[in-house]
Amino acid sequence: MSELWSVTSALCTGIMLGAIFFGGLWLTVRKGILSGNAVFWFLGSMLLRTGIVLLGFYYFFGSDWKKILAGLVGFVMTRLIVTHLTRVTKNQNLVVRQTHHAP
Repeated sequence: MSELWSVTSALCTGIMLGAIFFGGLWLTVRKGILSGNAVFWFLGSMLLRTGIVLLGFYYFFGSDWKKILAGLVGFVMTRLIVTHLTRVTKNQNLVVRQTHHAP
């Protein structure tokens, strides 16, 4: 029973880390596109999100391969869910900001 609880909590932790990573990516894209300093948004967000996820995997899962696998499954599940929820359909209007650079 203890091993089942351990793997289940690792799955939930992987889902939480995936929500932080991909939710943060979604927010970064929304804010970064409209920002004048998009490079700072994207670079800062990437470093912060990657750092949080790597520390989370290291701290919560350690070297137990079952926990790492369950956490990775939760992380990938979250990616699929967030990708599905944030998918742009043809009916949605997108605001596209033109850049001023040479073709």
